[in-house]
Amino acid sequence: MPTTHHTKMLILGSGPAGLSAAIYAARAGMQPIVVQGLQPGGQLTITTDVENYPGFAEVIQGPWLMEQMTAQATHVGASMIWDTIVDVDLSQRPFRLTGDGGDVYVAETLVIATGAQAKWLGVPGEQELGGKGVSACATCDGFFYRGKKVVVIGGGNTAVEEALYLTNHSDDVTLIHRRDTLRAEKILQDRLHANPKIKVLWNKKVDRFVAGEGTAGLVGVDLIDTVTGEASHERTDGGFVAIGHSPSTELFKGKLPLDADGYLAVTPGTSLTAVPGVFAAGDVTDKVYRQAITAAGMGCMAALDAERFLAEAEYHAMVDA
Repeated sequence: MPTTHHTKMLILGSGPAGLSAAIYAARAGMQPIVVQGLQPGGQLTITTDVENYPGFAEVIQGPWLMEQMTAQATHVGASMIWDTIVDVDLSQRPFRLTGDGGDVYVAETLVIATGAQAKWLGVPGEQELGGKGVSACATCDGFFYRGKKVVVIGGGNTAVEEALYLTNHSDDVTLIHRRDTLRAEKILQDRLHANPKIKVLWNKKVDRFVAGEGTAGLVGVDLIDTVTGEASHERTDGGFVAIGHSPSTELFKGKLPLDADGYLAVTPGTSLTAVPGVFAAGDVTDKVYRQAITAAGMGCMAALDAERFLAEAEYHAMVDA
């Protein structure tokens, strides 16, 4: 039988943003509920080595980090519910949300931390070699390819920025693009073409990521010329797919303002959306940094913004009484 849950703060998403919001809200006595979604722990649960999260001198594992954050949030008083929200009513407070099993969540404030997913090519070897040479985040994983040969797939701002970033670690960076011109901004293209560490393979699409014999790691990519159909092979130690991200905002279309790329719009420098009492944190609103540490910081901001919002609402209710 469906259950109705009441809370001062409902948090959608259980990645670094959602769990950080839960930790701060729980410590403030808000008894938050975290609806964990389809991927409890977020994208870090499919990330192996994490070397850039502050506080850990040695490499840690992404799933372990999320287990620790979940345990910390639970320890200070947050409730974790394994559910997926399928309907949202933000027309009045308290907000009313419905899970796919029929449970109803009634919340005085809402923190949306549903994240974003990297877009993938969908070619053979891509999933199998994820974390073993194939990545969608140069800032996260580029350090592991110091002095090695790497390729970046894409032609927009993200791809060019990733290629430029990787030159901090590699002297041999190849950008692979399926067309003969880039979509990236001209200033980024100028920087790319001026960098002697980067070469561009035009009119090429990746047909397959190739693992080495007797090893589990990436050794190259099979390519197809998009004009002639000719097959070729490019040796590489690392392959970075940079064709964009898809924010998980489908549920909020028509209910909250989204930017041109589908990310939740917030007041600059805050987590405030256009609906009072609704806050956004992490990759669902951040298309620039997309790091675990920035998501965690935004989760903290959302909890503090929500706490302040409730305090002001309670004060005005008392004064008007």
